Amino acid sequence: MCVTLQDQGGAAPTLCGSWTAAELASHIIIRERHPAAIGNAVPFVTPWTAAVQRRYSTRPFSELVDLVRSGPPWWSPMSLPGADELANTLEFFVHHEDVRRAGEQWNPRTLPTEDETTLWEHLSKRSRLLLRRSSVPVRLTWPEYRSKLVVASESEGEAAVTVTGQPGELTMYLHGRKAHAQVTVDGEQGAVRAFSATDLSV
Repeated sequence: MCVTLQDQGGAAPTLCGSWTAAELASHIIIRERHPAAIGNAVPFVTPWTAAVQRRYSTRPFSELVDLVRSGPPWWSPMSLPGADELANTLEFFVHHEDVRRAGEQWNPRTLPTEDETTLWEHLSKRSRLLLRRSSVPVRLTWPEYRSKLVVASESEGEAAVTVTGQPGELTMYLHGRKAHAQVTVDGEQGAVRAFSATDLSV
């Protein structure tokens, strides 16, 4: 991710709304080393978080990338054993792709099976939260491994949709990057329409 940030530059666009790469890097830094990170979870603090992020984003971009690369300081909750893997595996994958896929031309990276498996495992654990707004049951399918994860209970007669793709693509789709994820959505027409209209933004 840091190499991609350096290559694109601080003014590069991202898939995070109007954020530039510098603002995205600042978000990551604040999340790992500033009390203002609480605004990511507590709405009434969000204006403070946004102000701190804007201030950080004016720093030299190379300094921001170095702070991202160095990881959380020892006193950060993110430095606790297991916290980085739990909190950052999907977060960093998505934000890396937010920078990679913001341009007009992009292609998914070909990831080692080990990395795809890691994404699948983390996605499996968080899928119910990510799909909490869906009004229809959803199956996630990783075709090469014939793995299926059923999200939400399926009652008799209730139509489900199946979202198929590589774990990295499913991760992007379930994090609200629908237009920038290569997946297929299949199922009964009405269920597909309902699911396609679901807001999956995080």
